[in-house]
Amino acid sequence: MKILKGITVLIFMATCSLSSAQDIANHALGLRLGDSDGFGAEISYQKSLGLNNRLEVDLGWRDSRNFNAFKLAGLYQWVRTIEGDFNWYYGVGGGLGSVDFPGLPNDDYGGLFVFAAGDIGIEYNFDIPLILSLDFRPELGVSGYNGFSDNFDFDIGLGIRYQF
Repeated sequence: MKILKGITVLIFMATCSLSSAQDIANHALGLRLGDSDGFGAEISYQKSLGLNNRLEVDLGWRDSRNFNAFKLAGLYQWVRTIEGDFNWYYGVGGGLGSVDFPGLPNDDYGGLFVFAAGDIGIEYNFDIPLILSLDFRPELGVSGYNGFSDNFDFDIGLGIRYQF
């Protein structure tokens, strides 16, 4: 009888520890500060879709001496554990935006654009509900203003997000 009670207690403790280990944040909201030929910031939202995948949506702006741009990006990501609270992730997606070149005399060079994107990065989940990440997002212009549809852009970003 004592052995049966002991096994029951061990199974209960193991179940509780496994369920808490798999308990991940459903949402994360924060900023992604990046460089895409100029300083830019994005309001970033992540929604968990399962244990190892999530959706990320970023709304941001880019600013440099040559252009001003707004863009909306959506990415589907797969998350893998490195060790402990370190993860790496990769994903695919795309987005759309608008760009303006204030120094150019006519408006034919700016306008709406559509892009495809990939994503790869690392992140650290703190004991408090905070995530820090560093990612690389290559973007390929699909259609849009003159010159962008043939453009390939490298976007590197540092993210800080609050998990809830």
